[in-house]
Amino acid sequence: MFLKRLLIFLFIVALGLFLYSTFVENIFSPRLSPKDTVEFKLNDLKLEVFYNRPSKKGRDVFGALVPYNKVWRTGANEATTFQTNKDLMIQGIYLPKGKYTLWTVPKDSTWNVMFNTKQYAWGVDEEMQPMWDPNSDLLEIDVPVEKIKTTVEQFTIAFDNSTDDLQLTMAWDNTKIAVPLMVIKDQN
Repeated sequence: MFLKRLLIFLFIVALGLFLYSTFVENIFSPRLSPKDTVEFKLNDLKLEVFYNRPSKKGRDVFGALVPYNKVWRTGANEATTFQTNKDLMIQGIYLPKGKYTLWTVPKDSTWNVMFNTKQYAWGVDEEMQPMWDPNSDLLEIDVPVEKIKTTVEQFTIAFDNSTDDLQLTMAWDNTKIAVPLMVIKDQN
């Protein structure tokens, strides 16, 4: 009797894993655009970005795979999120501590970067259109594009504080942008 129940239980678990893998996410093979989390900590400041990292794979990226002048989910799959435990100033615009989704509009010489207060389960809808709601944008800035000599194969978001000017950087193919982040000191 116990063996029969154990076999039924194991069958149900195996069936559940198979169905989850088939219909939700293939847990038995690597993702084409793997998830990544980037953190930056300095004193009591903590910044975090969660995103998915698509690869170039010989394709033309900006202006082709990622069209110019259209909202991009800034990665693949789930919406990219940015979280800060401190209030920030970004190009003179106040960004209170909290969690935001990060959206961009790539252009040839500049990118429009938006910090959005709404949390989205996924980056695009069934028609592959961004789920971004512009009415929830808290901050919107333009940053210049830097053409880089090396090719970045996989979309990469990072924090750079090498010159004491904290920046959120994004790079892919031969394109890089940097969003300047300034921490607002606590008033005590």
